[in-house]
Amino acid sequence: MKKCIMIVAIVMALPFLGNASNEFTDLFNGKDLKGWKVLNGEAPYTVENGQIVGTSIAKAPNTFLATEKNYSNFILEYDMKMDEGLNSGVQIRSKSMAEYNNGRVHGLQIECEDSKRGWAGGIYDEARKGWRYPLEYNPAAKKAFIKGEWNHYRIVAFENHIMTWVNGVPVANLFEDEAETGFIALQIHQIYNDAFIGKQIRWKNIRIKEIDKKEYEANSKSTAPQVSYLINTLTEAEKAEGWQLLWDGQSTKGWRGAKLSHFPENGWQINNNCLEVLASDGGESTNGGDIVTEKRYKNFIIELDFQMTKGANSGIKYFVDTELNKGEGSSIGCEFQILDDKNHPDAKMGVNGNRTLGSLYDLIKADGQVFNPYLPNTKYVNGFDQWNRARIVVSGNKVQHFLNGIKVVEYERNTQMWKALVAYSKYKVWPNFGESEMGNILLQDHGDNVRFRSIKIKEL
Repeated sequence: MKKCIMIVAIVMALPFLGNASNEFTDLFNGKDLKGWKVLNGEAPYTVENGQIVGTSIAKAPNTFLATEKNYSNFILEYDMKMDEGLNSGVQIRSKSMAEYNNGRVHGLQIECEDSKRGWAGGIYDEARKGWRYPLEYNPAAKKAFIKGEWNHYRIVAFENHIMTWVNGVPVANLFEDEAETGFIALQIHQIYNDAFIGKQIRWKNIRIKEIDKKEYEANSKSTAPQVSYLINTLTEAEKAEGWQLLWDGQSTKGWRGAKLSHFPENGWQINNNCLEVLASDGGESTNGGDIVTEKRYKNFIIELDFQMTKGANSGIKYFVDTELNKGEGSSIGCEFQILDDKNHPDAKMGVNGNRTLGSLYDLIKADGQVFNPYLPNTKYVNGFDQWNRARIVVSGNKVQHFLNGIKVVEYERNTQMWKALVAYSKYKVWPNFGESEMGNILLQDHGDNVRFRSIKIKEL
């Protein structure tokens, strides 16, 4: 009797594992598509030799083969192989709802591609938020995927954290802004070239294990660079690396008007976790005015998310000297341009596009370089009313602009080329423009509604 009581006590003392399982479960039985359903398109899925085979057809939108069951926290593994030139992926935690774009499948996708950019294993948010982890964040992983061969994928997803491996190589390490539940789905991508009709993608050994926190912690180690979309919050890794929030998400602490000793009394507001410049007349610094950090910075990485309204104009300036230009207009500094290129006339002004989104305003045009295999040298932009990410890296005289994780501008100050660029710009009237060792960081009031959040900085 005492032994029975002891056994019961031990069992009761064990931690609750929820839906976690000790073993993997096969999502594909190797014989038929039981437990799966086709969504959105008409491209066919068949079973051959223990493999799921997807075949590209003409004039078909993206077609998905989705699990009937939804998943939240799990380890997912599968092998996939595809014909040359195709683009595909596997959806995780995804949804299809009538109220969202007539049932369009949307959610995170683990990329599979063999283009020159080499982003296989990166994370894309299908039909919603766009690229979350392009492999420009982790260039060393671009060679993990092997063209024309079977490639082994491993995904660990727990709450906000998603990690991927391709053939054992750590690829993506992502913290999302929300934790979701949804189905797993295989994708046959729409094709844009008739030469790809009949080409195929194959999957096999598809298995999943639902996990709890303990098992996540045992599988949460990744050497891939971390990317976080947590709103106004730093991850523990970011804190350890020296990142600090430049805006706390709640107050105006650390900021003032560029031409004031305090924060503007109007023209700006804190709303829904955002620092928001309000619309006025579209003029430059004519409402609440620009705001700047109280502290000045020398070598740093600044990163923030911004959301434009239609036709909006704004900017992020650095090396700002608030003692210059005490009159009308914005304070003077180098500017990461924020602009709705499609709907604001300034995109067609300046020289050769040097006033477009991501550009070093009026000096160097932003160039996407590697983003789109179908449209080379185009920028990846989420458009107005969606969130985009800006990153500025300053190391001495060397400066880089990144838009949504992709480098779009790179330059060096205090050189003959720099002086020549300035001499042919609107900044020629300001002696030694952009050559200060340090300065304030500025968010611009250009009379349009723009929202900022997750503003963080790391001093180098």
